[in-house]
Formats: sequence, structure tokens, C-alpha cells
Amino acid sequence: MHKVFSGKNGKTIPYLDTVIFLVIISLFFGYLGARMGISNMFSTIMATAYQLLIDTVFYIMAIAVLTGAFGKLATEFGLVKLLNKIFSPLMKPLFNMPGVAFLGIITTYLSDNPAIISLSKDDDFLSYFKKHQVPCLCNLGTAFGMGLIVTTFMTSKGYFKEALIGNIGAIIGSIVSVRIMAYRTKKVLPEESEKTEKGMGNKRNKDIEDNIIEHTEGSFFERFLTAFLEGGKLGVDIGLSIIPGVLVICTVIMLLTFGPIDPSVGYQGKAYEGVQLLPKIGEWLSPIIKPLFGFKNPEAIAFPITALGAVGAALSLVPKFLESGVIGPNEIAVFTAMGMCWSGFLSTHVAMLDALGHRKLISKAITSHVIGGIAAGISAHLLVLLLGLA
Repeated sequence: MHKVFSGKNGKTIPYLDTVIFLVIISLFFGYLGARMGISNMFSTIMATAYQLLIDTVFYIMAIAVLTGAFGKLATEFGLVKLLNKIFSPLMKPLFNMPGVAFLGIITTYLSDNPAIISLSKDDDFLSYFKKHQVPCLCNLGTAFGMGLIVTTFMTSKGYFKEALIGNIGAIIGSIVSVRIMAYRTKKVLPEESEKTEKGMGNKRNKDIEDNIIEHTEGSFFERFLTAFLEGGKLGVDIGLSIIPGVLVICTVIMLLTFGPIDPSVGYQGKAYEGVQLLPKIGEWLSPIIKPLFGFKNPEAIAFPITALGAVGAALSLVPKFLESGVIGPNEIAVFTAMGMCWSGFLSTHVAMLDALGHRKLISKAITSHVIGGIAAGISAHLLVLLLGLA
């Protein structure tokens, strides 16, 4: 059944959503068809989606399988628990969050944003947080979602230092996002005292680690093989889950970013052709974007825009950008920082906050995270300049 909207005079406007949808679709395909030709437009759409699937999605899936296997092994053999013990003391001064929140960073870095939801369902885990800190888990987890995959992908392209700088930028962006979110939620949610009793903190911290980080029964070899295969299977699931975002979002972004492969010939209906709309927008915004992020070419704006909805789709832009000479070391560092920090949060924030029971705080979480992502990109750019890698 179609929704019916009410006007100011109380009268309903039937099929308004249908009309808006038809107008948007007509404008989009009409603009592309007028520039490229109807036949070339559809041929390019199909060819681009196919090339993205074959050349990029399966590559990202392979990385996800390997990183998923490593992540599961790290959990099975206590590396996650060790990292938690080492870095938990930093959570209070950096994020103003309990030490156990670092578990959320590790789990999302090794997998994806929603992984922190499984932790939030544990009452022992939540008992360490004040009420206003619980919604901040959404921003904290999102800032590190698919972090290992993004970092490995950039490193595989020969940019290890830049990927490392991007990780530092993402950490800075996450601190900004979580701090802003906490400041805003503290005004909305009532203040509560810490629930961790003196003298019981160490025991309860050990209890929650043992409850959340468990290992299977069996010999070392059996545990290794089981964890390796289960982690790899999780990587396949992640790889499959990014297919719709990559093929739909990235195809549209490519159509709006690149031009004809051979300008002297014109449009031929080949993959990766487009109407170069985003570069024009990038040129308009270049007085702001260039000093903030250091992008040398306006086409680079396509990555952060895509990362808002799906970081897997954003990664699909990188090989073509590198091949075309659109991006360099600075852009890789900024892309890593913003890709990690944003990690498609527009497509997951609503569901994550709903699962945390704070749907009314969606607008606050989204705006806080937008600022955090921008801070991540700026930080990465400044670090590149400081280290002389540009």
C-alpha cells in the first residue's frame, strides 16, 4: 500500500512518494542518456557492474577471508584478550569510556560495524558503562569497522606507511566522534554513577573477558584448524554482503566520476565510462577540500562520498584511481582514515542504535560521526605533510 501524505490544509496527497521516485529516476537516467546515449548508457552500466564484481569484489572477498581467519585465530588463542589488557587503560583518557570498551574496537576492527552489537547484548559488558555512554558504542564500533580489511587492501597496493597513517587518523576521528556524542547524550540521558564496585573491578573484568572471549575444546591443531576455517567463512559472508553495495553504489559513482575512455571517439558503452559530474562538483568545492584533505584531483571526492554508504564500494574505486593517476600517497592515507572512520555508517547507524535501544539519538550519532570522519581525513593529511610523504 502506498503512503499518503497530508498537506497543510489537511488534504492527503496520494502517491507522492511514487511521483518523487519517478522524477528522480527520470532525471538521473535522462541526464545520463542525453550525455552518453541510451544504448551506451545501459551497456556501460552492465559492463561496469560485471567488471567490479570480477576484478574488485572477489579481490576484497579474498582479503576478507584471510583477515577473517586471522581475526578468529587471534580470538581463539588469546591475542585479543592480551591486546585488551594492554590497551584498556587508554580508553578512559582518550575516549572517556570504560576499559572494556576496547573489546568493541577489536571486534569491529577484525570484522564489521555491527559486531559491537553482540557485545552490547551482554549485561555484564554494559554494567561497566554509564547510561549516556551506551549509545556511544555505536560511534566507537563504527569508527573501526572493517579496519583490518581496509588496511590490508591499501597495504596490498604498496602503501603500508600511508595505511598506518590512515589508522592513526581514524583513531583521532573516532576520539572526536565519541567525545562529541558523549557530550550530547549526557544532556539527554540522566547521569548515573559508575557501577563497578571498588575491590571487585579486577575480578569482574576477568569474568567478562572469560565470558566474551571463549575458546573451543580440543588440541592445539584442532582449535587452529576450526578457528581458521570459521574465520574464513566469516570473511566469505562479509565478501558476499558487500556485493550489493559495490555493484549498485559504486557503479553509480563511476558513472558520475569518469569520462569517455577515448575522448576523441566518444562514448562506446565500455566499462568505467561516465559523465564526469562529481569532478565538476569537486572543482566547486576544491577551495575547501584541497587545504583540508590535500586532494590533487577533484575526482578523489568520490571515495569519501561512497564511504558514507559502503566502504567496500569505496575501496572498489581505488584501483581505477591508481591506474588513472588520480590519487597518490596522501589520498591513500586520507582514504584509509575516512574509510575506516566512516565505514558505511549511514547504512548501519540506524540499525545499530535501534539495537542499542536509542533510536531517538540517531541524528546526534550521525552528525557526530560526520564530524569525526572529517577530523580523521584532516589528521591523516596533516600527518602525511608532517612526515613528508606527500
